[in-house]
Amino acid sequence: MKPAESRVAAIGLLMLLLLLAYFLLLHWWFVAPLREIDSQMDDLRDTQGRYAAAIAQKPQLLKRIEQLGQNQSDSSTFLPESDPNAASAALMQRVVDDAAKFAQQGSCEVSQKMPVNNPGSSSSDPYQKVVVSISLHCDMQPLVGLLYTLEKGKPYLFVQDFSVYRNPLVNTQKNVAPLEVQFTLAGYVRASGAPAANAPGPTEPQAPGDDNE
Repeated sequence: MKPAESRVAAIGLLMLLLLLAYFLLLHWWFVAPLREIDSQMDDLRDTQGRYAAAIAQKPQLLKRIEQLGQNQSDSSTFLPESDPNAASAALMQRVVDDAAKFAQQGSCEVSQKMPVNNPGSSSSDPYQKVVVSISLHCDMQPLVGLLYTLEKGKPYLFVQDFSVYRNPLVNTQKNVAPLEVQFTLAGYVRASGAPAANAPGPTEPQAPGDDNE
């Protein structure tokens, strides 16, 4: 090899030896553990930040819990009747009355209504669930208004087991058949003499699900 080529080869070999020495003696023994420790410290700082944010929200959370407790003791969230049978009758009549309020927006008639047994309830419970089954012949616009009125008002009511379809065999003057709607409507009755603190405190009802048209 020429002197210049020898110097280049020597320099390359020296750099290779230095690189190998770095990985064998420094990187795996010192640099890699330090980088792992630095990554763990970053994770700990992130965790600390999340806990600090949660602690900072403690006053707001306590205030929210207090508000929920007040809502539980609010008698307007429960059906006013103390007897489940009377509550079922009043609940069915309420659906009839609320459906009549939207008569100007379209046809909406209650075709069938009946109470539904609630085998999970006991007379010794501080509250009892009242469930009624409702069937409607209803146009779309009054149906939306009726469901909104039932679920967003007080006492709290819960629309469940909701199904809807259009009967193609029914003809109307507008050539559009009304919707055949079926659902169960539930509310809670507080037993007479039961303290408000033992009440279930029903939460805000959810939008009806399992729609099938």
